[in-house]
Amino acid sequence: MTTPPLTPDHLLTTTRTVRKRLDLHRLVPMDLVRECLEIAVQAPSGSNRQGWQWIVVTDPGTRAAIGEYYRRSFAAYAQAGGSGAALYQDDPDRAEVQRRVGESAAHLAERMGDVPVLVIACLRVPGGRLPAGNQAGLWGSLLPAVWNYALAARARGLGTAWTSLHLTYEREIAELLGLPEDVRQGALIPTAYYTGDTFRPAPRVPLEEILHLDRW
Repeated sequence: MTTPPLTPDHLLTTTRTVRKRLDLHRLVPMDLVRECLEIAVQAPSGSNRQGWQWIVVTDPGTRAAIGEYYRRSFAAYAQAGGSGAALYQDDPDRAEVQRRVGESAAHLAERMGDVPVLVIACLRVPGGRLPAGNQAGLWGSLLPAVWNYALAARARGLGTAWTSLHLTYEREIAELLGLPEDVRQGALIPTAYYTGDTFRPAPRVPLEEILHLDRW
C-alpha cells in the first residue's frame, strides 16, 4: 500500500503506544499485517540467526481467551502496585501523565480480546530453556524486530501497543496456540486501525539528566 509521507524522525517520535484509540470494529487486512512483518524481519539478530517466529491471531475465540489471560495478569499487576499510575506521585506533572497511562492500560486490559489482530512475537530457544544469566543477547535478537513491526504499522495507519503481561500465563497461551517446546514468547502486540491522528512526541526526561560521557 502507499504509506503516508512521514520523515524518519517524525515516524520515530510519533509511534506511540495506542490503547484507548484502537478501533475494535474495523477489520485489519492480513496483507497489511504481512507487510508490517516483512519490515519487522529486516531487523538485526545475533549471528544473523533470524530465530523469530510470529503468531498472528485473528480468530475471535482465541483472541478472547488470550484477552482473558491478559486481563487476569493486569488485574494482579495493578493490585500489587505495579501499574504505571502509581509512579512519580511526588511530581504533580509526571503523576498526571502516569495517571493517564494507568487508565489507558486498564482500558486495554479489559478489551485486549476485542482487538482485531493480536501479534505474538516469539523466539526459538534451544530446548526451550532460557539461560540463567544475562538474557540481553537472547532477547536482543527479537525485540528490534518488534519495534520494526510497530514502526511499519504506524506508517500504514495502524496502532500498536507493546505488551508482555500475558507472559504470566505463557505456558497456558503456548498450549492454546500449539507452540512447540522450543518456542518462547517475547511480546504481545495488539494491532488495529486507530481513531484520530494527533500523535506527537512525548515529554521525556532531559538528556542532560541521563547522558554520561566516558564514565558515570
